[in-house]
Amino acid sequence: MPDQSASPVPRVAFGQGLLKDAWWFAALSGDLLAGKLQRYVILGEPVLLARDLDGKAYAIRDICPHRAAPLSAGEMVRDGRGGGCVVQCPYHGWTFDTSGTCASVPSLTSDQSIDVERIKVRRYEVREQQGIVWIWIAADARRPAEPDHEPPILPGVVGGKPLIVERMDFDSHIDHAVVGLMDPAHGPYVHQQWWWRSSKRQLEKSKAFEPREFGFAMVRHRPSSNSRAYKILGGAPATEITFRLPGIRYEHIEIGDKQVLGLTCLTPIDETKTRITQIFWSDHGMFRFIAPIFRFGAKAFLKQDGDMVNLQNEGLKYDPSLLWIDDADTQAKWYQALKKEWLASRAEKRAFVNPVKPATLKWTS
Repeated sequence: MPDQSASPVPRVAFGQGLLKDAWWFAALSGDLLAGKLQRYVILGEPVLLARDLDGKAYAIRDICPHRAAPLSAGEMVRDGRGGGCVVQCPYHGWTFDTSGTCASVPSLTSDQSIDVERIKVRRYEVREQQGIVWIWIAADARRPAEPDHEPPILPGVVGGKPLIVERMDFDSHIDHAVVGLMDPAHGPYVHQQWWWRSSKRQLEKSKAFEPREFGFAMVRHRPSSNSRAYKILGGAPATEITFRLPGIRYEHIEIGDKQVLGLTCLTPIDETKTRITQIFWSDHGMFRFIAPIFRFGAKAFLKQDGDMVNLQNEGLKYDPSLLWIDDADTQAKWYQALKKEWLASRAEKRAFVNPVKPATLKWTS
């Protein structure tokens, strides 16, 4: 039985609210250098995300509690007492360790007694795996819950460092960015390239879907014959496309014993801006050879999607009702149902129950 004392499920309309108590993509491992302080804004929160002088990733709130200076504008130094690593505020030199606990207040005199360790800045849980740094944004900033699950282990992270990394900030709430990302019908119109597909050659598609952890997948299948880019890989490629809350989509392609993984991560900067990061790994010799062409394509796709977001915003500013149809918009409906269940399971303090059921969807594109 659900906990009857739990708070009611928050009503979050589409295009409003950001999921908390979740692992969000923060950065690639290569983005963080030992001792270099970097400022990020994630879900509207200023975050100092960095590595200490020993190379360990950490994240704390990027505001000094003394006079609100960004800690990321300071520097990381060795603590003279214990030899640990501390962040020194640029304004008055207050230092904080990587757990967010104050280590020193230089302006204090020898006869002034203050327990500086009671002064703290918020610490965020981070995980670094498969060359990715994930950050846990808790719903309660004062009493942040410990993570009750771990970030995903992705298939197809092969061949060493990513071959392609492209980023772009969209002027969009993440909900609209997610729905645009999983929309199967816009490709021939928004992404018209000779090397991809044309609006003049559209085919009826039928794809099987099944639930996956915190999301769903278009189960492994042969790519459609009007998707030209797959043919470059040779052989008989088989692809599976997965979406997982709070905002990642990945396509895992197998060609014999070789693999390609295309990962797209959506990270809200705030409720009006979303960062899109596209990353590709592969151990396929041909893909590695043509990676510069794919990089060009990834950048072109992002720009086209960004242009469409800006165009869509012209209509969204009037807060219209959105008409979603079966089957082309069913994935968008699933996303909305997944988000609703996430909020309900958290509010009722129970396990997440995936609302997606196995289905076959049809559309033309």
